[in-house]
Amino acid sequence: MSTCRYRRLVPFGLGLLALLSNVARAASGVPSDWGINIQPPVTPIAQDIMHLHMMVFYICVGIFVVVAGFMFYSIIFHRKSRGYRPATFHESTTVEIIWTIIPFVILIAMAIPATSTLLKIVNTRPGTQLLVKVTGYQWKWRYSYPKQHIAFFSSLSTPLAQIDDKAPKNPHFLLQVNHPLVLPVNEKVRFLITSNDVIHGWWVPALGIQDDAIPGFIHEGWATILKPGVYRGQCAQLCGAGHGFMPIVVKAVPQAQFVSWVKKEQAGEQIASANSAAATSKVWTKAALMTKGKQVFQTSCSVCHQASGQGVPGMFPPISAGHPFNAAPTLTAKLARRGFYKGGKIVEGPVAKHIDIVLNGISGTPMPAWGPQLSNAAIAAVITYERNAFGNHTGDIVQPSQIQAAR
Repeated sequence: MSTCRYRRLVPFGLGLLALLSNVARAASGVPSDWGINIQPPVTPIAQDIMHLHMMVFYICVGIFVVVAGFMFYSIIFHRKSRGYRPATFHESTTVEIIWTIIPFVILIAMAIPATSTLLKIVNTRPGTQLLVKVTGYQWKWRYSYPKQHIAFFSSLSTPLAQIDDKAPKNPHFLLQVNHPLVLPVNEKVRFLITSNDVIHGWWVPALGIQDDAIPGFIHEGWATILKPGVYRGQCAQLCGAGHGFMPIVVKAVPQAQFVSWVKKEQAGEQIASANSAAATSKVWTKAALMTKGKQVFQTSCSVCHQASGQGVPGMFPPISAGHPFNAAPTLTAKLARRGFYKGGKIVEGPVAKHIDIVLNGISGTPMPAWGPQLSNAAIAAVITYERNAFGNHTGDIVQPSQIQAAR
């Protein structure tokens, strides 16, 4: 073989060495610039997954090196141009037995630790010290601590300016939330994972957890986080237009700090409840409702209806009246029955129907029920905003007391 032919193997060899080096660095906990390996594990399960992954990887590399080595050796030194004839050992019973036994041994070597890891994953209850319920919504997560009487929504907090490419993106673009899940380190936490609407996937790689959130079902998982830190994940199931906008942020803290956080959250829940009651009984001005409604719309509604209120043709109707909307008859019929669709265009429907849609959603469509998610004041504000923005001029003002009555 000429020197030119040997040179063709150099880039391949250098690339393979770089790949192995990068994987080895990631396995030792050093972040990889290429991001081709599993995140550094921070729970016993994640560590087992990493060890299993690396063991299988090195077995595959070993098989590749042996097979490729024989192949390249044969190509270079036993090619036909040198007068070599094909080997005749293929009918050897001994050889057949050997290359049947070797894969069997390799499979057993991988199956034993894999089975052990799976058994640990399903062993959720013994030793549990904290229970957390995780519920997927379109498109956010709700976390509740039943024994601590704490519950809150965790929503994307990346500014719209960054999403719309109008501002520089920070390092945690689309991976930051307004309220992270806080957990103590060195405690076994049991997760009950479900969904309120469609199938989601609660996935935090560093914790070694990926469970589907399915309406009507509860999946169990657990984690014992070994060191404090912030660990990020994402929804792992394609759940709709906002799938990429429901990140997961877990903040692991020492036990004493977690106890302090629980007390603060419990006090905050009481204050929030009192504030919600006061806000419901208060008579709001139109200006105050419009200001708050704009904030609620940008946070909760703009994912589907867009920040401009123009919606998505065929999927999400525009907010402004008078705009054409062509969609499936099942959707347009439901809008027409509620007075929001006529002659192929979106129209300004009755206030009572508008309240019902936001509170209870529309079954069979992506429109979720916001009643369990938003306060009376927030729903009143966003309805007022929608009926007086985006070119709408109804002049309607909806008070929180009306929302409370509709509940």
